[in-house]
Amino acid sequence: MSKAEILQPGQNCWRVAHADRAALLVDGEAYFSVLRRAARNARHCIFIIGWDVDSRTPFPPDAEEDGLPRTLGKFLDALVERNRRLHVYVLDWDFAMLYALDREILPIYNLGWRTHKRLHFHLDDRHPAGGSHHQKIVVLDDALAFVGGLDLTKGRWDTPRHAPGEPHRRSPDGKPYAPFHDVQLMVDGEAAAVLGSLARRRWLRATDGEARAATAPGQTELWPRTVEPEFRDLAIAIARTEPEHRGAEPVREVLRLYLDGIRAAERSVYIENQYFTAPVIGQAIAERLSEPDGPEFVIVTRRTGGGWLERNTMEVLRARLIKRLAPEDGRGRLRVYYPEQAGLGGNCIDLHSKLMIVDDRLLRVGSSNLNNRSMGIDTECDLAIEARTPGAARSIASIRNRLLAEHLDVEPQEVAQALERHGSLIEAIEALQGRERTLKVLEPELDPGLDQLIPDADMIDPERPVDPERLVEEMVPEEERPRAGRHILGITLALLAVTTLALAWRWGPLHHWLDMDTLYALAGAIERSAWTPVWILGVYVAASLAAVPITLVIVATAFVFVPWVTFAYALTGSLLGGGLTFALGHALGRRAVRQIAGKRLNALSRRLGEGGVFAVMVLRMLPVAPFTVVNLVAGASCLRMRDFLIGSALGLSPGILAAAVFSDRLAAALKAPSPGTFALLAVVLVAVGMGALAIRWWLRRHSRKRAHEQT
Repeated sequence: MSKAEILQPGQNCWRVAHADRAALLVDGEAYFSVLRRAARNARHCIFIIGWDVDSRTPFPPDAEEDGLPRTLGKFLDALVERNRRLHVYVLDWDFAMLYALDREILPIYNLGWRTHKRLHFHLDDRHPAGGSHHQKIVVLDDALAFVGGLDLTKGRWDTPRHAPGEPHRRSPDGKPYAPFHDVQLMVDGEAAAVLGSLARRRWLRATDGEARAATAPGQTELWPRTVEPEFRDLAIAIARTEPEHRGAEPVREVLRLYLDGIRAAERSVYIENQYFTAPVIGQAIAERLSEPDGPEFVIVTRRTGGGWLERNTMEVLRARLIKRLAPEDGRGRLRVYYPEQAGLGGNCIDLHSKLMIVDDRLLRVGSSNLNNRSMGIDTECDLAIEARTPGAARSIASIRNRLLAEHLDVEPQEVAQALERHGSLIEAIEALQGRERTLKVLEPELDPGLDQLIPDADMIDPERPVDPERLVEEMVPEEERPRAGRHILGITLALLAVTTLALAWRWGPLHHWLDMDTLYALAGAIERSAWTPVWILGVYVAASLAAVPITLVIVATAFVFVPWVTFAYALTGSLLGGGLTFALGHALGRRAVRQIAGKRLNALSRRLGEGGVFAVMVLRMLPVAPFTVVNLVAGASCLRMRDFLIGSALGLSPGILAAAVFSDRLAAALKAPSPGTFALLAVVLVAVGMGALAIRWWLRRHSRKRAHEQT
């Protein structure tokens, strides 16, 4: 292969900037400690750019020795409180609701409203539908910067030992989490200043140009004395992924740098990455494996992500890619490993790093995964160092040996000796395997049924922005209609589950705690009260404000009142609560609602305005978003209150009527059980299911008609 320089500004990287020093921080213990020490000395500005930033993130156990708070939010607040010149800017991804349960519930409150006015917090929603802001960057005074895979959020701190039962490896609520491995590259000098300019551009774009960030008037010496640089007087390349969005041209430097690095390899490519699913990367590796004297590829990834969704999507794509590469590896030059630690039970080491080392020539560290998203639809930032001196080459080799030593539970010199002895990266690893912490070959099992069910990578792991045209197609697109069918099935199964629970209550052990006579006596007291209308409507308004699922309130109403009264209360209460939260969304405005609801739902606001009554009706019939969130988003859009209330009434009426009739028949069957009452209940259940299918058919027919008219 040619020895031409790999890094080419304007092609596979944005800029190449000088740095006086650089060092790799391995695992959260090193990164969190070094960042805290450096941040204490920042004088002018701190930028934190992340996929997730959690104010409750704890610093290492020894963090309290400096007298400052241990958690991130309070620590940053204390820094600006004691330094009147310091501004802190925290830019967090305005995340999809899919991640809501894993995130801090009110980040805008904990890092915005509760903190000093010079601690600025913003949720960045400037990305296409389906994309995310995935960069992990921290810049201090434009003098010191950190880039890698570590977000300042929960579940990231760990030591290189990844020991079972590590007492400090706990989330803010005190729950232990699995061992976590990741890396962050620290740089200074001009490279840090360029990363500061990138952070300012992100901040300015995210705030629509309304909030300009402070600058650092001069270089500050922030390099921690406790960290020995692994590189000195070097060039740092910055590679980005930025999706096409709102007229901005796409940037795909990350992908080009991956491909150029793979093509330039002569002996070995060592990769650590959370994912391995990108077909374009797999194809590049396959081409090198087919060469008679091509390089070895060692890929270290995690065994499993732990979550059901990831196991049944991304891990399926990974298994497919590995199996596709197997026929190309006739010379045994590819190994995919995962780190294993004895004593973890069902858990595994969560390998989250995004690192690639080509020979002893190129080191790259950043936020980009080896999946499609990182190549095109998410924002990413990677740093790369190309060895231009023998000393830099030795440092790159030393980093690779240090990482392998951690995974294999040996010393770095043992890895170096094994490499010298065997002359092969794969053979060296296999010679050192077998300890309690080690690397094991990943042999993915691909279930044939699941393989047929899961679509191609472009569907699960898109490389390009999703086209958000036409509201109805966005809510119920062709490829999502099976999911809509499952939603209908889910409603029917939920009704069956309610019936089963009710029967268990009637004849099971719960009967002795709260019998049906007591329940009906309580319902009768509520029904006879003069204040009943006020209380019932008040419950609907409170539920809307508190984001309680409105369906639960409707079902509860149906168990107390006869069907026609239930219908009147439920529809009136839902419209009253919906109208109030609609007005609240209108008063708060688009920016505030984005902070509450998240970008994925806020993107519907324009379509709601265009779709009018029909759009609201569809959202009520197929509740793809929470009731309260839809109300807030509708209020923040250009939709009129009249259209919102009419659409809500039309969309809610079928569901309320079905709930009222079903609950009435269920209550009758429980009060006076007989073959006749249960037969009637079964008829109602079948009727509800058929009605739901009819609504689905009508929506599909109507959406096709609208699509035909627009073409």
